[in-house]
Amino acid sequence: MELLRLPEAARALGVSPPTLKQWIYRGKLRTVTTAGGHHRVPRTEIDRLLFRKTGRPRKGASHGKARGATGGLPLRQTTVEAGAGLGHIISGRNQLLGRIVELRTVGLLAKVSLDVGGQRVTAIITRDACRDLGLKKGQTAAALIKATEVMIIRPVGREL
Repeated sequence: MELLRLPEAARALGVSPPTLKQWIYRGKLRTVTTAGGHHRVPRTEIDRLLFRKTGRPRKGASHGKARGATGGLPLRQTTVEAGAGLGHIISGRNQLLGRIVELRTVGLLAKVSLDVGGQRVTAIITRDACRDLGLKKGQTAAALIKATEVMIIRPVGREL
């Protein structure tokens, strides 16, 4: 688990260190405390907050809440309020938040790999979708899992 010092975490989130301290005291940001009593911010917390942070609208974009497909502007032209999160944009709840660790485009397709808590989740999407989303290595993104079945497997003969 990658841990950041408060100034590094504040810079990554685009806020001042005093603001970050207030978030810690109010429970908005979870930290790990060192033996010396100093706070360290897990990278997963940075990713969680960045993913829910208000996006910057493009020139001429709306500043209102994102609307569904039936009303108003396309989602990529709207800005979501701070703290709204992806759950308010799409109905799928099986979201795995991670960081893009590999992005490879070949022909019409793009391979996007996310590091989700030390595990790799890979998706093949269109090159256009990759471009429209503005995906880049190192960015925070979520994998939305839509499946009708989930199977559990366990190694034979191993008891933990």
